[in-house]
Amino acid sequence: MSQAFATFSDFYPYYLAEHSNRTCRRLHFVGSCMALGFFAAAAVTLNAWWLLAALVSGYAFAWIGHFFFEHNKPATFKHPFYSFAGDWVMFKDMLTGKIPF
Repeated sequence: MSQAFATFSDFYPYYLAEHSNRTCRRLHFVGSCMALGFFAAAAVTLNAWWLLAALVSGYAFAWIGHFFFEHNKPATFKHPFYSFAGDWVMFKDMLTGKIPF
């Protein structure tokens, strides 16, 4: 049964618990970096195909982390918007050292 969250602040601890495996978090980080790079390429070249590459890379690395290392289903399937936001907050938290990389 899917858990309901009233706010993103309520959701984020759950999101972090679903990312306890360090390799999974690292794969999320790599996928997010690639997505940012592809997004920049789309902006520079005005070629929308780079946006598809950004979407695919971001999710592919994250899902590999979940299925092969975390052994759970990505939160994206149940909480797509909060999960998308959680990925970027976790990315920032990893960059700033709040969460171990």
